[in-house]
Amino acid sequence: MTDSDKVFSGSIPELYDTYLVPLLFEAYAIDLAERAAALAPKTVLETAAGTGVVSRAMAARLAPDAHYIVTDLNQPMLDHAASMQGLDDRITWRQADALKLPFGDATFDVVLCQFGVMFFPDRVAGYAEARRVLKANGSFFFNVWDQIAANEFADVVTETLASVFPDDPPRFLARTPHGYHDVDFVRAELAKAGFSQVSVTTQQETSAAPSPRHPAIAYCQGTPLLNEIESRDATILKHVTDLVTEAIAARFGNGAVSGKIRGHIVSATG
Repeated sequence: MTDSDKVFSGSIPELYDTYLVPLLFEAYAIDLAERAAALAPKTVLETAAGTGVVSRAMAARLAPDAHYIVTDLNQPMLDHAASMQGLDDRITWRQADALKLPFGDATFDVVLCQFGVMFFPDRVAGYAEARRVLKANGSFFFNVWDQIAANEFADVVTETLASVFPDDPPRFLARTPHGYHDVDFVRAELAKAGFSQVSVTTQQETSAAPSPRHPAIAYCQGTPLLNEIESRDATILKHVTDLVTEAIAARFGNGAVSGKIRGHIVSATG
């Protein structure tokens, strides 16, 4: 992972929430929230919350007396999440580094992280922090994407950009969001962090969009892939987005489009 992989600023938060959330994240967010809410937790921490898709799903399922702390390293993403949520006395929004959580030991019943652990510079340290702040028998829920070949739109985007920049192809999607797909390796890192019970479920969904343009904008302009494109040529973003649109249309059609997405849902205790 490069430094630019962690930069979610400028226009990215709004485009991320408008385009990527419905395209990729809503179904997995609901799944994660339902798994956590089934435990009837009274204290919940979310790390790497992004623009708050899990936060919105979780808030709808929490008890009236629950306390939910939502954190992200990137203040622009957290600000957008808070603006989308509306007033809720149960929720506290706080900028925080998942590797150095500003909370005491054994504070939370549940810790959640939606497609965020791939961005941790040191995942074992992040997992150890989640375990530290969990109460005895508390649960850590997170999800990660499967390999890029199993996620069709992301694969097409990456292949198209490789044709535009053959000498230095942008690899953000393959490197970071889809670079942590080996479930045995995930289990091993959780074990290093002290988790003794780990369960992994692989879940395939369908990513649907009203047009090929929608996923093209989502990936090229609503993720740190934008930073990689502009670092190579600051004038080429519209052209690249057009090319990705054409590539998606060529494979999935010119009207409403859909592609396969697949992720792993992980729960850990102990």
